[in-house]
Amino acid sequence: MRPGPLPWLRADARAGPAVAAMALRRLLLRYFPPGIILEYVEGGESKTRSIDLLDLRPDTDVTALVEEIQKREPLITASCLEHIIHLVQRLQEKLGEKQNHKFSLFKVLRTHILPLTNVAFNKSGSRFITGSYDRTCKLWDTASGEELHSLEGHRNVVYAIAFNNPYGDKIATGSFDKTCKVWSTETGKCYHTFRGHSAEIVCLSFNPQSTLLATGSMDTTAKLWDLEKGEEVATLNGHSAEIIALSFNTTGDRIITGSFDHTVAVWDVGTGRLLHTLIGHRGEISSAQFNWDCSLIVTGSMDKTCMLWDAVTGAHIATLAGHSKEVLDVCFDYAGQRIATASADGSARVYNAGTKQCIAKLEGHEDEISKVCFNPKGNCILTASSDKTARLWDAATGHCLQILEGHADEIFSCAFNYRGDTIITGEQLSRFDRFDLDMASQNCRGWKGPLEVIQHNSLPCSEPCHPGRLLTTDMGLNISKDEDSTVSLHNLLSI
Repeated sequence: MRPGPLPWLRADARAGPAVAAMALRRLLLRYFPPGIILEYVEGGESKTRSIDLLDLRPDTDVTALVEEIQKREPLITASCLEHIIHLVQRLQEKLGEKQNHKFSLFKVLRTHILPLTNVAFNKSGSRFITGSYDRTCKLWDTASGEELHSLEGHRNVVYAIAFNNPYGDKIATGSFDKTCKVWSTETGKCYHTFRGHSAEIVCLSFNPQSTLLATGSMDTTAKLWDLEKGEEVATLNGHSAEIIALSFNTTGDRIITGSFDHTVAVWDVGTGRLLHTLIGHRGEISSAQFNWDCSLIVTGSMDKTCMLWDAVTGAHIATLAGHSKEVLDVCFDYAGQRIATASADGSARVYNAGTKQCIAKLEGHEDEISKVCFNPKGNCILTASSDKTARLWDAATGHCLQILEGHADEIFSCAFNYRGDTIITGEQLSRFDRFDLDMASQNCRGWKGPLEVIQHNSLPCSEPCHPGRLLTTDMGLNISKDEDSTVSLHNLLSI
């Protein structure tokens, strides 16, 4: 297999002719999605560049691939060629690993006395957060179940929550009180309170560099905030109805917003300028996401369809039909080669992003599916349903691998941690009118399994890299309902 174009991180300067001015310091390995990060010094400034290997396969000719990379990347010289080959072979081995694991419930934790709105992991899965109608966000230790901090200060429901993954040292909370707060993961201290929206904040996201925070509101606008200065950077005006979804691309130079006005808008982060309006859906937008290399956008809608768009031009590429009811969630796998959809019709589907064809139907749930996600490796899919179960599926065949049972009522959210060995699921009990302790069971559960190293330094005598440093796929969830809830954790056990 010959490599295609190598998408360097646009946040850093590309390699130019003055190669002598650049000095490679070390190489870092990234398993999901497969890639190598070059850490180098240019003009006295430390920089990084990413070589994404999204098409790497267990049968790829590694030597030919690396030789092709060397032709395009001046930082890779003959002296480090064998190192690069070794790293790519390790990535290849990781992709070829055969897994025979099942998840087993290991922990149920009491969280809030009022309903949950949202749950999210940090990148490693060692911590998770819960938002609630009790106006707080709580930080938890995944392994022990210990409550580490209760983040208090909002005057209404805490609806949207997120870690600044991959770093994980900050937490953002968006509230019905029209404000957003940024907190220290370590101390629980509130760094900033952002005010400016005129209606409820219902979605938010950190940019990959953790320098900006984006908030989306029922006031029809999104805002960008500078995390260092604690100031508003831009207001994104253009929608005619509520914004309920937003997402940065992996380089952080673009952001998309999805709205009840049936459209998705693509914005330039640096200028706040509207670049494209994606028009085509005939119902409210439920979900929108970039693929890893920032070339595609997928959108889901209450019009029962999923649409694929060119992220650069804004052109409509395809409509992925087949569901008989609303599409409630959509996502890409890490390589951007597969798309998964979740629907109120009780099924999920997997589409090939290249051929636009449905390659698998995930059928078995007895009620609507509100959340769908791929595991980091991309070979399994997790779904959360109102039938009180979560299911694990083979992404290629659509075969149900395992049913995660134990919840008392509908499950509104689910997520993998980065290693793929822990799952978190959030439950809602249909008791909206009863919030007393007898009726509201707010719990967390967990499933535990073997840990594995997910990053490695590759050059001798270099210090270990931070365990979350290179991982940029957000695991935050943005789904909730006005009902009582529980959260479960499920970890991987070898069998």
